[in-house]
Amino acid sequence: MVEDEGTPLVDVLSSLHSLLLSCPGLEDLLAKLAEVAAKVVEPPASCGITTRYDGQPRTLVTSDSRAALIDEQQYSLGEGPCLEALQKGVVVEVVDQARDRRWGRYGDAARELGVKASLAFPLIVDGRPIGALNLYAYDRPNTFTDADRERAAAYAEQAATTLAFAAGAVRQSELSEQLERALASRSVIDQALGVLMGQQRCDAKTAFDLLRRHSQHNNRKLRRVAADLITRLTGQPPVDSRVFESDSEDSLSGGDART
Repeated sequence: MVEDEGTPLVDVLSSLHSLLLSCPGLEDLLAKLAEVAAKVVEPPASCGITTRYDGQPRTLVTSDSRAALIDEQQYSLGEGPCLEALQKGVVVEVVDQARDRRWGRYGDAARELGVKASLAFPLIVDGRPIGALNLYAYDRPNTFTDADRERAAAYAEQAATTLAFAAGAVRQSELSEQLERALASRSVIDQALGVLMGQQRCDAKTAFDLLRRHSQHNNRKLRRVAADLITRLTGQPPVDSRVFESDSEDSLSGGDART
């Protein structure tokens, strides 16, 4: 954690590396990311981390509810320092919110929320901004020193890599889930094909054509049609065949089989 203006940059970056090693889950990691960022400057500020979702700016995580309110004001008004940092990929500082006139409507909202100064850093990955790290100070204008800016800039650079890592983990998780669903569907369809081949005394291609035509004519997904066929004939919903494979492996290895 950063406790004073004299804290070396290496300690700031070390705190981020510690987060990667110590946080058990993605949500915990992102929450700590904002919490530590708020303490990079002295006195501590509020921190919000903005990213794009479905083409729109969204606050991914904040150190406190106040930062979330300030971020949301910018999104709803379509102007403000965090949006400029995100869109242009540049550092945006408001030295004195009471005197700053760049964003009229946001400026009024920020002053009402007690903002005295702010810093917004673009989170750059592969040469393009994927988000913004926003720091809001409430104690006094002109609050950020050169040391604050240097530490915050270094932290934002490393946070961008962490955010990209987190996004990659989410994409990989989604891909794994999609693959799992596809494999489960394939298992059910294969079972239905076996049933049709026995009933119709046909090969696999003919059985698949029968199943597909029924799916198209009734405007239902192929897996649903296959599942209904198996349920109708057996009185039980289909079971993923991989469960039986896993059970067999457990039995052979001396493990407890699932019931």
